[in-house]
Amino acid sequence: MKRKEVKFSDLIGKTIAYTKGLEVGSDSVLFMMTDGSRFEMEHSQACCESVCLEDIAGDVKDLIGFEILEAEEVTSYENPEGVTPENQNSFTWTFYKLATFRGRVTIRWYGESNGYYSEDVDFFEHDEQQ
Repeated sequence: MKRKEVKFSDLIGKTIAYTKGLEVGSDSVLFMMTDGSRFEMEHSQACCESVCLEDIAGDVKDLIGFEILEAEEVTSYENPEGVTPENQNSFTWTFYKLATFRGRVTIRWYGESNGYYSEDVDFFEHDEQQ
């Protein structure tokens, strides 16, 4: 399957038809758009690291069927208030903020490692020919 890495903000102006994998503990989330385009956020796991979807704030139903007005990615290397990661060697929080006129949703990913591996989440657009 061909895909290319794109910016999360490329979702602005698009409308989500449905999602797959948008749940706590997931390591991959697919966004199927009403125009037939497909986007995916994921992390390719390697040794000595772990990255997964940690939390979803807001009602995902507020995104389905409405134009995306905001799509922002924010990365932090500091602990959110009240959260203490188990592995203090290296960790990354990545927040994906989506908004429609109906509501807002923040998808929070957490990655931890021994410091030698990536904790990033990648965002791809799938080739429409597939």
